[in-house]
Amino acid sequence: MEVFAKVAAIGSFSAAGRALNLSQTMVTKHIAALEARLGLKLFHRSTRRLSITEAGRRYLESAERILADVEAADSAVAADRISPRGTLRLNAPVSFGSRQIAPLLSAFTAQYPQVTIELGLIDRYVNLAEEGWDLAIRIGSLSDSSLIARRIAPCRTIVCAAPSYLAAHGTPRSTAELSRHNCLGYTLSQRSNAGRWVFGAKGETEVLVAGNLRANNGDALRAAAVAGQGIIYQPTFIVADDLRAGTLVAVTLDRATEELGGIYAVYLPDRNPAAKVRAFIDFCAEHFAPEPPWDRDI
Repeated sequence: MEVFAKVAAIGSFSAAGRALNLSQTMVTKHIAALEARLGLKLFHRSTRRLSITEAGRRYLESAERILADVEAADSAVAADRISPRGTLRLNAPVSFGSRQIAPLLSAFTAQYPQVTIELGLIDRYVNLAEEGWDLAIRIGSLSDSSLIARRIAPCRTIVCAAPSYLAAHGTPRSTAELSRHNCLGYTLSQRSNAGRWVFGAKGETEVLVAGNLRANNGDALRAAAVAGQGIIYQPTFIVADDLRAGTLVAVTLDRATEELGGIYAVYLPDRNPAAKVRAFIDFCAEHFAPEPPWDRDI
């Protein structure tokens, strides 16, 4: 169609070929293939002149509109690569997304006013390709090697409880003593779980624990712990505000708590990801560096 429009504008197969960096033979083949598909002649040809047919003129009007639309579509996609724009479909775990991502969105959209955020909060691993997410935040060790990942923050953990619980039941000083306490368990953890807590940089110490509450959401456990129900073992991004306020108190044990591998932004493999994706990852990494705000002064 582009070859046809160029021939019509210039009035010569050979000149159109030079303009498009094609041989005259290739131009002739393009026009012949188009005429065969349409079942009509687009040009009157003679040894002395080339003129467009009436059918060719009507077809040219439609072809020029279509080619303009194609050029506009190409330009729009190219612009998406260069300037952050459009809807960014972002998925994040419930607690981290609501506590640490949502507060950033106002500043991000003020900096990039052509971007609209669609934030999905869910604690299961979503399939980015099948579910149409541009970007996901994941915590802990990454198992899907087909995705591109960038570490945007560390993820420390801490054992803590309300002052009222510790006053009533005592403060454990070793991991072994945890078996005698009401330990509120998180059911979705990759390594530690509701009945087994892991300590040490490499997870070399395992402690069997029990309690009268299990939940698949860290904020639910935090609320129960603040109310004095028991001890929790959670990421600092969930409990930092309570530690500063004194509604929760850190429990220091004889083994270090584990770091959950980090907090990552992941997206589908693409040598040139959309500018909106790059911009949001850079924005988060800058905001969380050199130390994430939830880990400061606790």
